[in-house]
Amino acid sequence: MNHSEFVTHINQYYPLSDETVKDLLDICTEEYYIKNDLLLESGSMARYYYFIKSGLIGYYTVDELGNNIYKIFFEENSFVASTAAIIKNEPSDFNIMALEDCSVIQYSAKAYRELLRKHHDLALFHLHYLEKNWVVKKEPLEVSLKYETAKKRYLQLLENGSLYHRLKQHHIASYLGITPTQLSRIKKEIH
Repeated sequence: MNHSEFVTHINQYYPLSDETVKDLLDICTEEYYIKNDLLLESGSMARYYYFIKSGLIGYYTVDELGNNIYKIFFEENSFVASTAAIIKNEPSDFNIMALEDCSVIQYSAKAYRELLRKHHDLALFHLHYLEKNWVVKKEPLEVSLKYETAKKRYLQLLENGSLYHRLKQHHIASYLGITPTQLSRIKKEIH
């Protein structure tokens, strides 16, 4: 099982020692999920972190009418987890679903958090990752959701062509917080 992409991706945030890499890889397994498999179901305890080797994953909740509301999508070389549920040690409010067949590196949240205490370099990776992806990268999205129109957010999604072309229209509409009919109107208006 080749984990070089996984380690390379981590080292982009903070370089790990050989000992840390060995300990981290010891808790990892490679898992496969087919399209529509749930990696985590809302209401369940979040027990794993995932690194996507191939495939596409959606992170969503379900509203009171039973509609899936997508918060974010993850492509290859992304880390995925219900981080808040892991931190709070509470059941997740979100579902994590394979939107395509996926190959992931999966590792126990409990074992990983023990390694964070043991290895200073791994803790620094984790800190740098959270700062970049959960603060710096996420902040503009949160502002956009409050102040931008669905049309403008759609145009921003179009800029990420690889992700846009992998999503179904109902995923895009849900992510934008609009109905598929409203999305069709926006697409007609643009084209």
